[in-house]
Amino acid sequence: MELSGLWLREAEPVTIIVLVLLVVSLIQGIRRGASGSARRLLLFVWEAAALIVSLLAAWRFAQALSPGLARALAEHVSVPAKTLSSAEQVWFTFLTSVRDFALLRFGVLFLLSYLLFRIILSLLEPALLAILNALLRRTAARPEDDERSHASRSLSRAAGALIGAAHGAGRSMMFMALLFVYVSLLPGSWYTDKIAASPLYREAATVLAPVAGDMLEGQGPVLAEAVQAQFQQVLQRKYELIDYNIPAEIEEAALYITKDAQSQEEKARLLYDWLGSRIAYDWDKADNYTEHGIWKEQTPPETFDTRKGVCIDIARLYAVMARASGLEVKVVTGMGADGRGGLGPHAWNEVQVGAEEEKWIPLDATWASSGDWFNPPDFADTHIREA
Repeated sequence: MELSGLWLREAEPVTIIVLVLLVVSLIQGIRRGASGSARRLLLFVWEAAALIVSLLAAWRFAQALSPGLARALAEHVSVPAKTLSSAEQVWFTFLTSVRDFALLRFGVLFLLSYLLFRIILSLLEPALLAILNALLRRTAARPEDDERSHASRSLSRAAGALIGAAHGAGRSMMFMALLFVYVSLLPGSWYTDKIAASPLYREAATVLAPVAGDMLEGQGPVLAEAVQAQFQQVLQRKYELIDYNIPAEIEEAALYITKDAQSQEEKARLLYDWLGSRIAYDWDKADNYTEHGIWKEQTPPETFDTRKGVCIDIARLYAVMARASGLEVKVVTGMGADGRGGLGPHAWNEVQVGAEEEKWIPLDATWASSGDWFNPPDFADTHIREA
């Protein structure tokens, strides 16, 4: 790399930071001398190795433990059938989200495993320091007079400067590697365009790209979309927990409606027909929100009693009645066709039917008056879920 002229020509942040790392490390090396600089360099190497080992081990552990944790939470975590306090809502949202959402579960396990491995390796650091101090004491200079002492100090400082420069180079490499990962995974994020434009970064990227470029290429958008999708799922879970307490009147109605059903799908269909024919769309509430920005939060009992609501109200009431009937159900939010060639915010449901755990069917009781929206083949053409 032609770095000497590059630093002088391009006074941009990446180059300045690298230059500062090198100069500071060089000064530290001169001040500490050979023994102190060697100690610092070895500790830096140890920290870098501990970081890499902890990350790799945490990744493996999270992958290995994730399926078992999901099974354990499925067996032992159940949401109480009562009105939950705010703290209980947060706690059960976390537990059930870790149970059901693989990316969140992996993230939690990865973080905990990483912290555990770092703690374990940090416990080994005193032993490493003791060995290092013993080695440095054996090799320490023993000057016999002032003249040799002065020469030894000068030699120690010169050696310290070299070791400090190596330390600075290692710090700079770690810094550039972090920048490379940041730009590769989050190409459209803050300051990435300026980082990518740095001549020094481009030089470093040519070295790093063959090593990790293929692995990181294209992962940023995929990862960002996955995280956003799972975040939306966690937000949707609040409706399940808020509405987990099933009022007796609604439970009785749901059981009566589905008493003759011979299958889960038939139960889901009967509830769809009942809500679609009994609950009217609340145009006043919708207009009040779109025109004036005024939103009235509405509980499933209010929707059941007033017999009207907007899409999220109807979807929440359907979910409560479905759970009262023994069905697994979700409230899904996203965008729905508005009948004018566009899309608007919308909510609907998915119900688990059949013996297969992955067998979920969509339905939209809000739209029941305009056609059959119980698992039609073109449902996905008019409903785009956020997660």
